[in-house]
Order: sequence, then C-alpha cells, then structure tokens
Amino acid sequence: MEKSVDIFGTIAEQLELDVKDANTYSPLVLAYIGDVVYELFVRTVVATKGNTQVNKMHQKSAALVKAETQAKIIRILIDELSEEEQAVYRRGRNAKSYTSAKHASISDYRTATGFEALLGYLYLNGETERLSQLVKRSLDIIEDEKS
Repeated sequence: MEKSVDIFGTIAEQLELDVKDANTYSPLVLAYIGDVVYELFVRTVVATKGNTQVNKMHQKSAALVKAETQAKIIRILIDELSEEEQAVYRRGRNAKSYTSAKHASISDYRTATGFEALLGYLYLNGETERLSQLVKRSLDIIEDEKS
C-alpha cells in the first residue's frame, strides 16, 4: 500500500496557514470541513467509476452524502470508533446549530453533523489514513444496504 499523504498539512504548508489544534475548533466548524471532505471522497469515487453525464454523477453523489445516509452510516460505525473519535462525534451531534436539513429529520441531521465533525477532525489532524478507512467503510455499508 502506498504511503498516506497529509492533505491538510500540504495545503497548510503551501498556503502558509496558521495551523491550530483540531480540538480548538467548534464542532460546527469541524462539520463544515468534514462535509466538504466527505463530498470530495464521494465525488472522487463516483467520477472514477466511469465517465458518465455529470448530472447522473451528481445524483449518485447526492444520494451518498445526504444526512439520512450519513446518519445510517455513523449509527453502524459508532462501535468501531475509538473513544476519542466517539467524543468528537458526540460534540458534533450535540452542537447547537441554527440551520437544518431541508429533507432530513432533526435526529438524522444532528447525527450526520456528528459524522461530518469526526471527518473534519481527522482531516485537520492529518489522520488521512484513518479518514480514508472510515470513508471506505462508509461506502461499504451503503453497498451492503443495497444488496
């Protein structure tokens, strides 16, 4: 297996960013970052599965990243997380948000926010290998649900 690359570390170095400890970010900022990180993983997977119409790729990606799907994933993954990861997830899930998903229950939205916070935390900590493992496991869970 190839060596894992710290994507955030590379970005921070090249753009000369002031890097802070991931624990100092609010859970909603972690979720904000985690949302785009998960979206990037999903879009990468969808795009590399075959050249097709962008609209169809968007529909596939949207189904994988919606709050309801993320909530299902984390409810299955929760016991596979370390204590530290579970704590980050709970911080994100319990954070007071002033927005809500248009097409999700409050419970699913909050649960998905926790999932995204965890992914954002791993990304900002440079834990790309663990992040990749969780996303792969997430996609496996979705595939298992389809079968």
